[in-house]
Order: sequence, then C-alpha cells, then structure tokens
Amino acid sequence: MSSAIRTAALTKSYGPERVVDSLDLDVEEGSIFGFLGANGAGKTTTLRLATGLARPTSGSIQILGRDVGAGGSAGRSEIGFLPDVPAFYGWMTAPEFLRFTGGLFGMSGAALRERTEMLLDLAGLTDVTSKLGGFSRGMKQRLGIAQALVNAPRLLLLDEPTSALDPMGRKDVLDMIISLRGRTTVFFSTHILGDVERVCDTVAILDRGRMVTQAPIHELKARYGKERVVVEVTRDADVLARDFGERQWATSTTTPGDDGRIEITVTDLRAAQHDIPAIVAARGSGLARLEAGEIGLEEVFVDLVGGKK
Repeated sequence: MSSAIRTAALTKSYGPERVVDSLDLDVEEGSIFGFLGANGAGKTTTLRLATGLARPTSGSIQILGRDVGAGGSAGRSEIGFLPDVPAFYGWMTAPEFLRFTGGLFGMSGAALRERTEMLLDLAGLTDVTSKLGGFSRGMKQRLGIAQALVNAPRLLLLDEPTSALDPMGRKDVLDMIISLRGRTTVFFSTHILGDVERVCDTVAILDRGRMVTQAPIHELKARYGKERVVVEVTRDADVLARDFGERQWATSTTTPGDDGRIEITVTDLRAAQHDIPAIVAARGSGLARLEAGEIGLEEVFVDLVGGKK
C-alpha cells in the first residue's frame, strides 16, 4: 500500500524548544490512523506541518506521495482539514456553509447541491434549519468534518475532533469517522485513548515531540501488553494480594478496594487461573469473582510514556 503521509527526521523548533523532534511517520493510505499523545506532545504542530501552515526546521514530509514545499502543501485539493478549534459564520445555516466551502474549491450547480445533501446526511444535519450560532459543540464538530470532506479528499486531517465534547457528541463524531472507513484516509490526533481504541486501525504514540512507537493496535497490545486478571474475594484481600504478588506469573497487583477487588497483571494466564482459587481457599476466603481480560491501550500508553520524566 502507498503512504498517505510519510515523514523523515521531521523537526520543528521554536527558539531553543523542539516541538517535533526527528519524527519518522508512515501513514498507510486508506487507514484510520490515530496520532496519540498528551496535550503539548506536538500533535497540532505536526498537523500544521502536514498542511503547510508551518515550515519544518529540518527533515521532510510527503503528503500523498508529494513533498510539502516551502510554499505550502502539495496536492491541497486532495486534503481535508479540521483544526482543533474550528470557526464558523454564526449567521449561516449548515447548507449555506457547505455550499460556501464547496465554492472555494470551484464547485457549483448540481454537483455542489448533491455533495451538500450527501454530507448533511452523513453529519446527521439534514433537517436542521437553525443558524450555526445556535449549534451545539458536537453539531459544529460534525459540520466541521462535513466541510473538510466537501472536496472529496483522499486524506482527511482532524485535530482533536472529540475534545471537549459530551459523551453523546463524542459518540456522534466517532460514528461519523467510522463511516468514512474505506472512503478516505483519516488521520486524527487526540489525547483520548478510548477514541483511538474504538475507531483506529493503527496508532502512533508521540511524547514530547518524539515518536515512541507506531503499530497496528492489535500488534501494539500484543507487543507491550500483558493479560490481566480481576479477582474479588470475601475477606483478607490485603493478605491475598500479597500472596498473588509473590507468584512467578504475577508482574503487578493493585491495592485491594473496599469490595475486595484485586487486579493482577500476569504473564501466564492459565497458571494464574489454576492457582488463584487454591490460594483463596487456603486463606479461608471466598472467591466472588475471577475474570480474565486483555490489557487495553490506556495501560500500554501509560507503560510507554507515563513514567518518563
């Protein structure tokens, strides 16, 4: 597969501070790609470099196989972009705004009308007649994605598209992103790990401007993750947590909660499932729950960057 975005030693400095530091990134065309990092990790700056809104200090970046030169992004007509804080004309309606945006790309007539109707339907705004000034944040984000798609881009860049949304607004925006799978390459930055885990094929983790890792999510979990066992006991949870922690198959245990819940990270799930009931019985306690599960992306992220100073 060809690359929608490829960077080589991409670096951006502001004075003595390196915001993006020797970034090597490869985004496969057709994927939904999560660009993950804490606030201030350099995600927005990378997107600005990709769109030509900022120039690299050194290194290179290619978009859809073409270099992003000093004058701006190559192939701009093939890119859609939603910034982290999109602005709208409050006196317009959603159809008016999409027609206005389409006009900037030279679209008109029946083609623009059809495109507007299709995007309003995709955004769930077909029957909304109110002015944009009265839109909720979630409605504005969905409209923002729609306007970024008006030119039928091969690459859609979204900067924190679900930030500051309530749960329903986030769900609507994520559903909209999922619906784009197979239609275009989606590259979106976020610090919300659950969003990435829900919709993305591949993820890159950025920490203070530097790439920590890039891989398909399932490979990332397999490479860095371990199995987790959740145990609830009826008594002596503190003692049992120590017992579990002394076993060879246990790498960590949590402090028990008031409900007797203990989480154990394990290297050998079968051995843990075999031994735990016997350990609990030997202490004269009762086993109320024994549940195995996979380590999630959040635990992988914390493992990789959470302890760094």
